[in-house]
Parts: sequence; structure tokens; C-alpha cells
Amino acid sequence: MHEVILVTGSSGQLGYDLVRLLKKEEVQVIPCSHETLDITNSEDVKEYFEQVIPTVVIHCAAYTNVDLSESDIDYTYKVNAIGTRNVTVAAESVGAKIVYLSTDYVFDGESDVPYNEFMPTSPLGIYGQSKLAGENFITSLATKYFIVRTSWIFGSNGNNFVQTMLKLSKEKDTLNVVNDQRGCPTYSIDLANCILNLIKTDYYGIYHVSNSGSCTWFEFAVAIFEEARVEIRVNPVSTEEFPRLATRPSYSVLDHMALRLNGMPEMRHWREALRSYLKASKSLEEKV
Repeated sequence: MHEVILVTGSSGQLGYDLVRLLKKEEVQVIPCSHETLDITNSEDVKEYFEQVIPTVVIHCAAYTNVDLSESDIDYTYKVNAIGTRNVTVAAESVGAKIVYLSTDYVFDGESDVPYNEFMPTSPLGIYGQSKLAGENFITSLATKYFIVRTSWIFGSNGNNFVQTMLKLSKEKDTLNVVNDQRGCPTYSIDLANCILNLIKTDYYGIYHVSNSGSCTWFEFAVAIFEEARVEIRVNPVSTEEFPRLATRPSYSVLDHMALRLNGMPEMRHWREALRSYLKASKSLEEKV
């Protein structure tokens, strides 16, 4: 069967890498950015899907500004919930599998053990609540779905914590980084490869996908500078010293139980992934 794979949010960190990897496979890949399709318009989505007839939809498009979502509530839900409903209904109408990218922010961070896929959700802020609303549309409207919750993504396209730290290290000689929020960094290439493995199966359901291991933002920053061989002083600080509009979960470590139960490989340690990312970034810079 000829696979036609539609990627929404194709200009984002994950979407960009997915399209790049899919172009190496024997499939037809359709990159779909906001310029191509407004997912909040149900009629446009329906018509677009009827034209391209995808067999798989990887839905990466989302409103991801965690702080601004607290004041732009309607728009956040319009994109993350209603947009997801529109994509799901259209995917279902053409019989496509759907992959929905979700987040560790569906949890409140009150756990003291890693969150597995069967633990109850309880998002703290509008962003997490809107992504959970998207999950609920998927589970109630789709028959062939993968919900992939991930966290702390870094990749070659777009802004991320690794690039921010390296940029700041050129401007300052000391950095203060939060040390009381713990989670799992995720290299977008590794996440993309895991998704490509998932869509070849019919092991539908919810998956937690991040690189193995966990760290605080401070520990992540220290590792970035060690791996990049950058000398800079990094001070651990508390969340209280860095007030933000949206409350973040203090502990959002993901347990990859669904991958294990379905015999799928877990991803490499985040530090190894970081090393690969920095190496790839360096070779890219040298080519420019």
C-alpha cells in the first residue's frame, strides 16, 4: 500500500525533522504548515484531506506559548482543541491513522515517581488543559490513533533550551537556571524516529516518548556547557526566583511503559542525544 503521510506543523522543531526523515522513506510526504492550512477552519481541513487523502496524519501543529496561553485562552483552545478536533474528524473520514503530539504538561507534577500512560492527568495551566482537550477529542473521535506525550524538545529547527543557553553564554559570564523542576529532555530526531516506528504498527493508544533519564533545567544547562566545552558559571536557583505567568509542573518525568509493554525500543539517554545534537549542529555550521 502506498503511504501518504501528512505532517501538520511541518515548520516546527519536530515537524521539520519528521519531514526530513520521511523524505528518505519510500512514502509520499506532505508537509503542511499554517500557511498551507488553517486547522481551525473545519471546512478547509475537510476539503484539504479529501484532496490529498492521507493514510497517516502526524498532527504536530499547536499553540505552544505556555505563558501567553494564560491570557489568550480562547485562541489556545481554538488551535489545540478545536483544531485537533477538525484534523481528527477529517483523518477519520478518509480512514487515516492519526498521531497527536501532546505534552508532559497534562500532569500537575505532584507525583514522586515517573508518570506512566495509565496515571490520571491534572494539568496546571491553560496550555496543558488545551492539549488534554485535544487528547479527549482524539480518544472520542478517532479509531486508529497514537497520542504521543513528550517533553523538553530540542532540535535543529526553531528555538529551544539548548540554543538559548548557548546564545546566552556568548552574552553573559554567569547564568541563573532553575533547579527545582525535573523532567526529560527529548531530541527531536529521536522522537521523530520513534513516531515513524509507531505508525508502522497497529499498537494504538497513548505513549510517553522522551529520551531516557531525567534532570533539572540547571543540570541540563551544566551538561550543555560541558558537552559544548563552554566555560561559564551556572547558578542553581528556585522557581520562585523566576516568576512566570504559567505554573510549570515541578516534576514531569515520563515513564515509557507503553513502549515497553508493546515491545518497542526505548530511546537513548538524554545526555547521549544531546551530544549527537551538538555534533550535528556543529557540522551544519561548518557547512554554511
